[in-house]
Amino acid sequence: MLRIVHVAYFPVSLSRRNQHSVEIKLSNGFTRNGHAVFNLSDRDIARAAGFGHYRLGRRTANQVLREFCREHRPDLLVLGHADMIWAETIAAIRADLPQLRVVQWNVDPLFEPGNVARILNTIDVVDATLISTAGPALEQFRRPGRLAGFLPNPVDVSVERARMDQVAAPAFDVIYACGNPHRPLRVVCGQSWDMEAFTQALRAQAPGVSILTPGMFGQKLLFGAAYQDGLEQAGIGLNISRRSDYFLYSSDRLAHLMGNGLLAAIERQTGYDQLFSDDEMIFFSSMEELAGKLKFYAAAPVARMAAAAAGRAKYIELFNERRVAEYVVEAAFGRVAPGDYPWPDVLR
Repeated sequence: MLRIVHVAYFPVSLSRRNQHSVEIKLSNGFTRNGHAVFNLSDRDIARAAGFGHYRLGRRTANQVLREFCREHRPDLLVLGHADMIWAETIAAIRADLPQLRVVQWNVDPLFEPGNVARILNTIDVVDATLISTAGPALEQFRRPGRLAGFLPNPVDVSVERARMDQVAAPAFDVIYACGNPHRPLRVVCGQSWDMEAFTQALRAQAPGVSILTPGMFGQKLLFGAAYQDGLEQAGIGLNISRRSDYFLYSSDRLAHLMGNGLLAAIERQTGYDQLFSDDEMIFFSSMEELAGKLKFYAAAPVARMAAAAAGRAKYIELFNERRVAEYVVEAAFGRVAPGDYPWPDVLR
């Protein structure tokens, strides 16, 4: 068993209200797989040292991490969006601990140039880079002797704990939680949309389908326990990211929906139809197709619950926190080969 230091934006203060975050689930998975895990929130350390301004405390965060690793002597250092940590700090820690392995994970989209730049900042001082996008976009992270791979958004039934697949009459038919609905525009089925306009158009094509829309039309966006409460009010979850043309990219909303037993609706172009069937998810290629399927499932709760239950079971089988955490460890130590896990794209 390993000693693991996991550096990410853990919700240790009121500035971070995400109960469903990937870092929580991965650390749960590491622990449940028998490893000793030490969590560190780089941003909170930097913010505290910088009198509320994390950039002013960045140097302190790097010093703290190096001392933390000297104290705990981890076998594995896991970096999840640890943007406060410099590459030279990671190199120094590796010099302190020559047997250390290092892996970075990232669940932001690769169509954001700034995100690509952040990944590349540390790619030469880590052993593996795991990203929630598969396909050709991963090629830019291929390095000799280092692994790049797809990271599924993990699900954890201690976090996604509702069973909406067993609720015949939820308060709403559909939920779509959307921060920043106006800018940038989202490309849905090949058309750029302000998401309030999209929702209005969808409602016009699916009359009678009730849609809960936190973050839009003057409703506040939900976080933490309030967000979980929102998920527990609907039977179908609309999963629309800003683009769908990056293979298997989705925000981690997909895990929230499916883990809580909502029937997830996602564009076919994402490629998730290669892992799930039409009896486990709603796939659509046009607004008309989406509206038609929403009307069908809203009027057929037994069919909706059966499809949602099947999708939930498949998602948990494929992407549960223990399996994804095991994959992170195996990738860090270079022990993953194509075909070892039921998702694609391990590059060396």
